[in-house]
Amino acid sequence: MKAVFMAGGKGTRITSVASDIPKPMIQIAGKPVLEHEIECLRSQGITDLIITISHLGHRIREYFGDGSRFGVKIQYFDETAPMGNAGALFKLKEELTEDFLLLNADVLFDVDLIRMIDYHQKKGGCITVFTHPNSHPYDSGLVVADENMAVLQWLTKEDERPRYYKNRVNAGIHIVNPRVLEKMAADAGISDMTELPDGIWEKVDLDRQILKPLAGTGKMFCYDSPEYVRDMGTPERYRSVEEDFLRGKVHAGNLKNRQKAVFLDRDGTLNKYVGFLTDIDDFELVDAAAEAVNLIHSKGYLCIVVTNQPVVARGEVTFAQLDAIHNKMETLLGLEGAYIDGLYYCPHHPHKGYPGEVAWLKTECSCRKPRPGMLLRAAEEFNICLSDSWMAGDGENDILAGKNAGCRTALIGSGEGKKYGQDMNAESLLHFAQRLC
Repeated sequence: MKAVFMAGGKGTRITSVASDIPKPMIQIAGKPVLEHEIECLRSQGITDLIITISHLGHRIREYFGDGSRFGVKIQYFDETAPMGNAGALFKLKEELTEDFLLLNADVLFDVDLIRMIDYHQKKGGCITVFTHPNSHPYDSGLVVADENMAVLQWLTKEDERPRYYKNRVNAGIHIVNPRVLEKMAADAGISDMTELPDGIWEKVDLDRQILKPLAGTGKMFCYDSPEYVRDMGTPERYRSVEEDFLRGKVHAGNLKNRQKAVFLDRDGTLNKYVGFLTDIDDFELVDAAAEAVNLIHSKGYLCIVVTNQPVVARGEVTFAQLDAIHNKMETLLGLEGAYIDGLYYCPHHPHKGYPGEVAWLKTECSCRKPRPGMLLRAAEEFNICLSDSWMAGDGENDILAGKNAGCRTALIGSGEGKKYGQDMNAESLLHFAQRLC
């Protein structure tokens, strides 16, 4: 698979760090960020590269040359006039005859791309977009998907967004089938991609002109992953990214490596307990929830919510209403710069006789805590070592689920009085996060 790096941007928000070099040449631990990206691709056998250059592009060409010094083959497309971040794709039509990777050249990442490529091929769509939660979803473009991960909406920064939303952001890594470009040509009345009229698509915005129109067509899918992908759009983010790299956080997050996680119960642990929560207005985070989640991440753990939600089987909340409650949770965390890496819930309930109950959900299952099904599924999907992980919750079922999965366990908010065989007692979620090591 070929890879196309979009390296023509000016990086106007980070001029204090890179005023005389293109943004992809900003150094992280003594190497340009683009070199780190190339090393990630090369290590996975992706060595046929195209770099589109513009602003100070000669600096990139002089440093990387034909790529042989870095174990890859590089060709360049020089944008003599601004073409947006995707206009060059149409000029490269003869080179892009099969699925290709399309990447921002100024983002630090360490990602299992082979895993993403396998996912793309199984979905069979025209585009797969790498999506993840970030610490600033309130000023990021958002991706809304259905249960099959098909993209339903593409919300750019200027679009009106719902009050509450899932923290799912485009990370700047895409797999693209050239049929997408052919379709744009066909929609413009051009039947032969080899004979594009001069001047057409001289400036193309990837998000607004290619990706957004595909939302809702069933041809674009998102690939959710907690792996490390971060832009350096501001000096503050640049410094944070370099610190992450020097601490080993970037490479450790690659899903080829075994992960460790903190599994969090929801009600009474992450949000205030109100009994069976059925009204979104009753959802409120516990004190210092965002601070605790950020502290968990800072110690190298994924943060994954696992929650029993029998209110669905009992007919008191629909799946859509439960999703809205969880969107509120992610929105509130995001407003404080925090995020979760995954969310699993059990909608089942074994006991019958409730008015309005959903018959097919009234069953014994493997996912309802104290059974460990949700933890086992997360472990498989995120390559988690359960013996290095924690289950933290406020009840016996949380402790038993953690022990059944082989995790260490922490009882939150119950003091020393209750003993379920837990490894730690913590007064609050923040207290647990502070003691975590």
